[in-house]
Amino acid sequence: MSGRTILSRLFSYFIRGLLFVAPLGFTFFILLGAFDFVDNIIRIRIPTEDPNRDLFIPGLGSAIIIGGTMLIGFVFSVLLPQTLQNIIENAISHLPLVRIFYFAFKDLISAFVGDKRKFNQGAIVLMNKDAQVYKIGFITQNDLSSIGVSDLVAVYFPHSYAFSGNLVLVPRENVQMLDLPSADIMKLIVSGGVSVNEKF
Repeated sequence: MSGRTILSRLFSYFIRGLLFVAPLGFTFFILLGAFDFVDNIIRIRIPTEDPNRDLFIPGLGSAIIIGGTMLIGFVFSVLLPQTLQNIIENAISHLPLVRIFYFAFKDLISAFVGDKRKFNQGAIVLMNKDAQVYKIGFITQNDLSSIGVSDLVAVYFPHSYAFSGNLVLVPRENVQMLDLPSADIMKLIVSGGVSVNEKF
């Protein structure tokens, strides 16, 4: 076996290993960063005999935040009536700056989880009729009559390899609905079209 053949085989082993290790490592570091961020919100240190060295228990802050969030969800779902939540949100709606952040963030979270999810209807949108250029996105609003527009729909286009995107209002006739799971559509967009299942 020649030296060139050995190097070629070793390189192919490296590429195959990279295809396995790189996505795994990237996913691990993303999850680790998210865990560390949440854990640092409530960082509890337990004093020890050494005054310069406190005991830190990793994960305790995350457990407290997750448990507290579940407790609040239980309280508002079972113990307290919906009207109390409406009273609190009504009070927040009268705070000039706070209401912008609160309701925008609430709508963002509701778009991904809960009963009012928005990113569940994928669509192909004709962006340029002459050049036949299309983009894939998600229908977030089918009815825009509240802003005085009746013949347009709101489509959100996530960016590839980024946690960002654009909201575009397009004519309804330029939109073709996709009968695919939203997770597959998001994966296709975020990967830049690289991640395509056979059913696409």
